[in-house]
Amino acid sequence: MTTKSLLQTIVPLVNDLARELPDAERYRRLLEAVRALLPCDAAALLRLDGPTLVPLAVNGLSHDTLGRRFKVAEHPRLQALLQAPGPLRFPADSPLPDPYDGLIPGVQLEVHDCMGCPVLLGDQPWGVLTLDALDKERFSTVDLGDLQAFASLAAATASVVQRIAGLAQQAETEHLRAESYRALAQDHPTPVLIGQSPAHQRLLADIATVGNSDLTVLVTGETGVGKELVAQALHAASPRAARPLISINCAALPESLVESELFGHVRGAFSGAVADRRGKFELADGGTLFLDEVGELSLNVQAKLLRVLQNGQLQRLGSDREHRVDVRVIAATNRDLAQEVRAGRYRADFYHRLSVYPLPVPPLRERGHDVLLLAGHFLELNRSRLGLGSLRLDADAQAALLAHSWPGNVRELEHLIARSALKAQQGAAPRARIVSLTAAHLALEKELAPQLHVQSLPADTAVPVDLRTSLDDHQRQRIAASLQQHGGNWASVARELGLHRANLVRLARRLGLRTR
Repeated sequence: MTTKSLLQTIVPLVNDLARELPDAERYRRLLEAVRALLPCDAAALLRLDGPTLVPLAVNGLSHDTLGRRFKVAEHPRLQALLQAPGPLRFPADSPLPDPYDGLIPGVQLEVHDCMGCPVLLGDQPWGVLTLDALDKERFSTVDLGDLQAFASLAAATASVVQRIAGLAQQAETEHLRAESYRALAQDHPTPVLIGQSPAHQRLLADIATVGNSDLTVLVTGETGVGKELVAQALHAASPRAARPLISINCAALPESLVESELFGHVRGAFSGAVADRRGKFELADGGTLFLDEVGELSLNVQAKLLRVLQNGQLQRLGSDREHRVDVRVIAATNRDLAQEVRAGRYRADFYHRLSVYPLPVPPLRERGHDVLLLAGHFLELNRSRLGLGSLRLDADAQAALLAHSWPGNVRELEHLIARSALKAQQGAAPRARIVSLTAAHLALEKELAPQLHVQSLPADTAVPVDLRTSLDDHQRQRIAASLQQHGGNWASVARELGLHRANLVRLARRLGLRTR
């Protein structure tokens, strides 16, 4: 690469540092420039988060890569890059597995040439910049100094992002306080909430808004959307993060034990109470109490909980002694409690005490391509659990995931990936390094069958189309809509849909949207 071409590419990126841009756009432009000047099939920028590396941007890799979390200890190449003093190219015959094997769309191949560089902020590792190629010796002519230039630019970009985030804090004192909370809570890692959709971003904004407060939060949403993860994130974002987070499933407790579990009891309070016992409220003193399935509580227990929510006072079962607790309450339910109040099955005063800050969690069907990011996260977990080199989704499997309505939401997706990975492993060749999940492994057509089944069809009623035709129609509509939105710009469409441009063009030809 000539010095002139390097400067022509880097200067606009340096100018971008002074512009107001979304973080994701900064990282996307950086990788686009990397691939424009360095001969690679894929590039990625990953940030170090404790023991894992989190992809912030990818170019040339499957969209689900953004949802994966790479444990450094399980990926020796990434570990070597983090520990390297500068740019590092791995020998073409290196026996170390590559974390991106099979993740370049359109091919099921291992990476044959790999190089990368640690990204440092000051003298501390912030993350890594990686380049991969399918052909051996692709990087043999690359000047490692050119890669270092991009790594330095990545560090400058990360520094700008952090500085902007710091300026967005309400006050410097609050920022320092938050840092101290995180230091105290280092043994309580923040739960992973994965997604890039507008619906998910609104959820994260709500968590950031109410997290650093003592307001009671009512988390609502369908079964399987991740309400407990949201509760954990709220606790982690609060000044109580280093204190206990105590959870109780209100639906799993018999009526006779609810009071004892919540408020505790004294010896002799009932048959079997052989000693004094603290309840969940006392165990959560100074921290957070998460009341899951709070819609299942009886009217009687609601009345007794109301007093604790109002003034923090409680009595153990069988005792007249008052106990005062300092507890932040987060509740969750998949019921419409406002409707329950109107029907007389829920106390209005208790409902209003719980819903000081209502926080709805969006269903998976409203989160678009987040399903692929979440699938990537679960694929990486199962890859590690099954001891595989690479676990990937083929194009038809991705289309099937995007077309499904997800009545069970994220929990359904998690279980689906786990059993499909097991099926794919059993059907793969012995010692196969790359295992692909297909639409057949997912078997979503079986789950969709009841929705497509029609009994006693009139003579003029159309028979439902098969799944492949339905998926083709869905893909055709998505691509056509994106083309219209972007004025026929195929590169922009590819970015929006998370596909490599060449793979998008091949798919468009098969669907009849493009002739050449």
